[in-house]
Amino acid sequence: MKQKTGVFKFYRLCGIILVLVFAFSVLEIKAGDLPEIKKKNVIRHLGVPYANFVTGVGDGLDVELIQLFAGYLGVKYIYVKTDWNHLIEDLTGQKISRDGTSIKTVGQVPVKGDIIANGFTVLPWRQTLVDYSEPTFPTQVWLIARADSSMQPIHPSNNIDTDITMVMSMLKERVILGKANTCTDPDIYELNKIGAVSRKFAGSLNELAPAVINGEAEATILDVPDALVALEKWPGKIKVIGPISPKQVMGCGFAKTSPQLRAAFNDFFIKCKADGTYERLIKKYYPSVFMYFSEFFDQM
Repeated sequence: MKQKTGVFKFYRLCGIILVLVFAFSVLEIKAGDLPEIKKKNVIRHLGVPYANFVTGVGDGLDVELIQLFAGYLGVKYIYVKTDWNHLIEDLTGQKISRDGTSIKTVGQVPVKGDIIANGFTVLPWRQTLVDYSEPTFPTQVWLIARADSSMQPIHPSNNIDTDITMVMSMLKERVILGKANTCTDPDIYELNKIGAVSRKFAGSLNELAPAVINGEAEATILDVPDALVALEKWPGKIKVIGPISPKQVMGCGFAKTSPQLRAAFNDFFIKCKADGTYERLIKKYYPSVFMYFSEFFDQM
């Protein structure tokens, strides 16, 4: 009997220890503002492999930028791979459901990272969930068609709304690919309302251009960074028809509970622009972007 009691006490003690370990690990995972990051001595970079921001092979514009930020803070850098469907959830710990512009929190999930950086376009629905850094990169959404498409590039006017209208007028009954939960989500631009046959692509953003080249659709919508990479990678296979959106910006994403971390990044980014570090990174990963968005970089 005493032996059984002793065994029971032992297992009960083990159970208490496990509960305490779990509780402390949850607290550690959820700590994400600047003091906690410095205490843990690590910053976790959430990134979706995308264009030249996160290449997936250990480098990229945003990979190098956040590595430099880690050095600025004096902490270790860890890359945490994620995907577009879970990117914001992995930062905030809130499981969300989105229907157009309607956002609902439907549960809690573990927090896996402290900062989003992978060509993260500023979109109104995202701003309800995360706070953005100062703008880090210019962008716009373009219609990209297969080279043999009957659609022809527009002749730009001096009015972006006119240019967008010209592009939209070509889309009736055309099959257009986009990616849900990104800036290329067809729902954002209400393509079905103008008669386009929009389809949400199951693969990654990096696979949209090759899907069009391979005949899965006549065209796709891509943001500028991805389009520039695709044009360089598959010359003569695709063409830019024109804009689907006004000019936009990208930034790094922070949980709304991490204001100090966001402020520290903004201070760091100002220094990177001032000493030429950021311009060097842009020239390394996106040398042709200066042709399209010189005014953005002139202000740096």
